[in-house]
Amino acid sequence: MKSVKKILALVLATLMIAACFAACGGKEEPQGSAGGEIVIGVQGPLTGGAAQYGIAVKQAAELAANEINAAGGINGIKLKVIAEDDQATPGDLAKNAYNSLLDKGMQVFLGTVTTGAGLDVVPLTAEDNVFQLTPSASGDAIIEAGDNCFQICFTDSNQGSRSAQYIAENNVAKKIGVIYDSSDAYSSGIYNNFKAEAAKRGLEIVAEQAFTASTKTDLSTQVQACKSAGAELVFLPIYYTEASIVLSSANAIGYTPKFFGCDGLDGILSIEGFDTKLAEGVMLLTPFAADKQDDATQAFVSAYKAAYNNEIPNQFAADAYDGVKLIAKLIEEKNITADMSASEICDILKAAICADGFEFVGLTGACAPMTWDASGAVSKDPAAVIIQNGAYVSL
Repeated sequence: MKSVKKILALVLATLMIAACFAACGGKEEPQGSAGGEIVIGVQGPLTGGAAQYGIAVKQAAELAANEINAAGGINGIKLKVIAEDDQATPGDLAKNAYNSLLDKGMQVFLGTVTTGAGLDVVPLTAEDNVFQLTPSASGDAIIEAGDNCFQICFTDSNQGSRSAQYIAENNVAKKIGVIYDSSDAYSSGIYNNFKAEAAKRGLEIVAEQAFTASTKTDLSTQVQACKSAGAELVFLPIYYTEASIVLSSANAIGYTPKFFGCDGLDGILSIEGFDTKLAEGVMLLTPFAADKQDDATQAFVSAYKAAYNNEIPNQFAADAYDGVKLIAKLIEEKNITADMSASEICDILKAAICADGFEFVGLTGACAPMTWDASGAVSKDPAAVIIQNGAYVSL
């Protein structure tokens, strides 16, 4: 019993000393002062078929945070990036990844990477009042669930209509075939808006070929249908894995139309085992082209390659990099502090990002100012690129 009493006495004495230091100011940092760290959570596919997207977002977010921290932080505040894998899968995987980020102290959310997973997560972020900025979940419905979610990527409606606009204005083709994933919100969303804009611009869709998540391993029937219909161009509002199957199937039957896609095709040159020569001449709309010669783009590409084994960043990386830099700018301008809760930060950020006069210039959107309105959609310009000699080249 004596030893127990001694231990209790020591504990009480320690507590009294600690309280004395706190009362006298001691070494404890006062609440609300500069310093500490703000935690940014990244969620996306770090494994699985879409892992190129999620890994690129994670790496670019970390690169941006490291650069900011190395320069002294934001008013003395450092950024910490944490990440969770949702395998681009809706349902419990997506929800659990988000909840894990919250458990780890996330204060600002850079995610999700894909639309399918995002549709299950956005209602949760709205309920929790967490500021959400997605680098690549382009579905229009992503930003409709609450006033807390914003996109730095193009919306599906924007990608679809801009693709039809580019094809028509540049006389790329008149007869169009389309191969899309009817089970995927991203793919269907882009296609529906492409179809509407194509009709306005006199483009003839001669073949509409759908597949689903359970039938996407063999797309030869869809490719043959486009060939039989005389499609001069095949529009591919799909991800790079499925696009590689389309290109291989077309090659097998000697079908050589023009192929045109959106941001989902970015990554096709990095598929293991895929003959990249089959992608020669493929065109796509993207917010970022790594071969642009402006100082900002080349500095980013050099830093990314140096950090990640000479890997060339794709547009997912560029959008994520812009996303962290945008968050940092808002934190600085609004004097946000590390001791604020996620909800407090959200209230400030969602008002600031769509305030009159606010704009952000980053790597994406042709390096022109980006703006947002209360809908959560970004206003910025796309760039067209073509694959030549195994690389993306600006058109």
